[in-house]
Amino acid sequence: MAVYLNEVSRTFGEYLLIPGYSSVECIPANVSLQTPLVKFKKGNQPPISLKIPMTSAIMQSVSDDTMAISLAKEGGLSFIYGSQSIESQAQMVARVKSYRAGFVVSDSNISPEGTLDEMLMLKKKTNHSTVAVTIDGTSRGKLLGIVTSRDYRVSRMNLDTKVKDFMTPFEELICGNKDTTLKEANNIIWEHKLNCLPIIDDEQRLISMVFRKDYNTNKKNENELIDESKRYMVGAGINTRDYAERIPALLQAGVDVLCIDSSEGFTEWQKIVIEYVRKNYGDAVKIGAGNIVDKEGFRFLAEAGADFVKVGIGGGAICITRKQKGIGRGQATALIEVAMARDEYFNETGIYVPICSDGGTVHDYHITLALAMGADFLMLGRYFARFDESPTKKVNINGNYMKEYWGEGSTRAKNWQRYDLGGDEKLSFEEGVDSFVPYAGSLEDNVGLSLSIVRSTMCNCGYLTISELQKNAKITLVSSTSIVEGSAHDVLLKDSRQIL
Repeated sequence: MAVYLNEVSRTFGEYLLIPGYSSVECIPANVSLQTPLVKFKKGNQPPISLKIPMTSAIMQSVSDDTMAISLAKEGGLSFIYGSQSIESQAQMVARVKSYRAGFVVSDSNISPEGTLDEMLMLKKKTNHSTVAVTIDGTSRGKLLGIVTSRDYRVSRMNLDTKVKDFMTPFEELICGNKDTTLKEANNIIWEHKLNCLPIIDDEQRLISMVFRKDYNTNKKNENELIDESKRYMVGAGINTRDYAERIPALLQAGVDVLCIDSSEGFTEWQKIVIEYVRKNYGDAVKIGAGNIVDKEGFRFLAEAGADFVKVGIGGGAICITRKQKGIGRGQATALIEVAMARDEYFNETGIYVPICSDGGTVHDYHITLALAMGADFLMLGRYFARFDESPTKKVNINGNYMKEYWGEGSTRAKNWQRYDLGGDEKLSFEEGVDSFVPYAGSLEDNVGLSLSIVRSTMCNCGYLTISELQKNAKITLVSSTSIVEGSAHDVLLKDSRQIL
């Protein structure tokens, strides 16, 4: 006979946090959102921790190298999508690892044989007033000079004047070498009253530029997530088919952590992948697994050796797995049960395996609820898809700007590997949709706002760390009537945009 679970499967929207005592020290500025990303033994520090409990989803419409760099600046981590060629994914990882905050790869370059007219067209195209003059006109060519607005006067020069005739030559430039740190570069800029500092290698090839105007921006990124070499950290999704070829390529590119991207993780396929990693790389390579929705699924992946476990099936905004297959579980109920299993496993073994809440997050306060229910961090898709930094197009729909957002189980994504059960190499039916989400602006602004809400809520509850919130939070179920009561009601709003 089938096993029936009589408990109702619930979502985040059915719960509220109960406020607690707040001391004078309990202010948002004192709240720490640092949280473990991968497993660790009792008494030890996690090998990798996040500065903020946010990761971006392993999705074509969410996580590329641009998203990864932007999120790492804020203290989170992106998992670059794996539904692309191995070479392409590895290149994205390599671009993140080679990016240096404040060091900009020049996109305004011209050869010395170019003309003033060509230089002006380049300036119009890039909207940058500083142009690097390289021997071949590329961003990595031998640096021969620089052109700024001080080097020419359009009204007094012919448009066919060669760049080499009015550029500031290399001999008159002050440059930094490939080992120059950002702090050293900024000191040189201020000491010599420069607007920019070219960074070159031993062969005089241009590597990057550091600009005076970016100083304040660079100073703000004090929460950035970096490795021991001060490179941004980045994750990558893998599948259970080509992992033996994909993993070595990603590691060669410098990836910091892997995650098996699958709609359902309670499978032998995932155990095989984890065993491959442990056999070939030991514990040096960190790999997460999932997704699961109950204690049995967690225990299976934890014992298989997963470094973290993702929780959630069918709760994503673009996911229709529950509708198509009739499988899944309310995200809150799944998370509560798995968190209990995680704690039981820790008490038995002394090994803490972090859990990631993946799906079901609609409002900012759901982030705090997920953490209180036991999540160590969240994986977000729709949330990040709305921002400038996501890889999708911004389009105008009936006067409103939107961003494209599609699921990995959609026909558009063609990511059959995520739903692979060992059959044909194709999607037999859709488990995701192709959609739009309201455009929301920059990642920096939105993440800052969301986390200010999280910090404020934690202070209302009386806790300054995520671990304190997990251990001591009071959470209550709410009725459908009280949900209505919790929003603006029985009034006529002056501006409907006040309520989202």
